[in-house]
Amino acid sequence: MAAGLVVGSGGNLSARADDWCWVTGTGTWLDRLDAGSFARVRIADGAHLAGPAPTSELALHLATYRARPDAGVVVHLHPQSVLLLDAIGEAVRLVTTDHLFYLRRVARTPFAPPGTAEVADLAAQAVIDGCDCVVLAHHGCSVVAPTVELAHKRAFYLEEAARLTYRALAVGREPAECPPFETALRDAV
Repeated sequence: MAAGLVVGSGGNLSARADDWCWVTGTGTWLDRLDAGSFARVRIADGAHLAGPAPTSELALHLATYRARPDAGVVVHLHPQSVLLLDAIGEAVRLVTTDHLFYLRRVARTPFAPPGTAEVADLAAQAVIDGCDCVVLAHHGCSVVAPTVELAHKRAFYLEEAARLTYRALAVGREPAECPPFETALRDAV
């Protein structure tokens, strides 16, 4: 919460385990998680197997796992700077080597109401080609990764990139995107 990634009980996360996932329950605050905060849900059909009622964004998590068999974690947040840039019609610029390395690129979907099959389908389609970060217009973002640690890094770097983009625009400057570069380490991410 202090990082500006969520406000209150906004945002949710899940982690895949074979053909099911653990997903945060409805109303869960991400800074107050414990074992009882998670529902166990089957990915194929959304069957609730154990725990509290799943998040209202369950469909987004399940659609993303179905679209991305390599995804181990899905994090859905409402980062303040990302949302501000979206609201003013500006894209997040990847201005540092860390942004380019961890995020690679950021997709954007048109608006769809939260918690609907439409937003779930749009989010899944945005990441199906390997994109790991998607801005959901006027709503939030979805980050995909193989591990919790990498999902955390991607969420923080997305918000950092948005903050730097906004600061540059606020002083009347167009932030330069980081030039593409290749590294053997990229495949390890």
